[in-house]
Amino acid sequence: MANIYDQAYDLEKGLRESDEFKGLKAAYDKVMNDPQTKKMFDDFRETQLNLQQKQMQGEEITEEEVNQAKKVVELVQQQEDISKLMEEEQRLNTLISDISKIITKPLEELYGEEGQEQ
Repeated sequence: MANIYDQAYDLEKGLRESDEFKGLKAAYDKVMNDPQTKKMFDDFRETQLNLQQKQMQGEEITEEEVNQAKKVVELVQQQEDISKLMEEEQRLNTLISDISKIITKPLEELYGEEGQEQ
């Protein structure tokens, strides 16, 4: 029987070689190599992370913070390279989600069968 960890590393290698990952890396590199675009992207990520952190800590997000986040998102969406990066990221996330469903299928089947018997 094959070592499950070896299979996981093979999956990692396959992911790195996938068109989805290559597209994301190319889009990421393009954004990171343009100082103005990189700053805009960094500001977007910082805003996003700050809001997520506040949410996770149960803190209220002010209307001012929401309006600021909307402005940052609008700016980012107008920047073609960042929009492309976000599209590529979504493509890779879809692939990873599909893989996750495949990997967790045995657990879903196991617990799904138990739940039906009761």
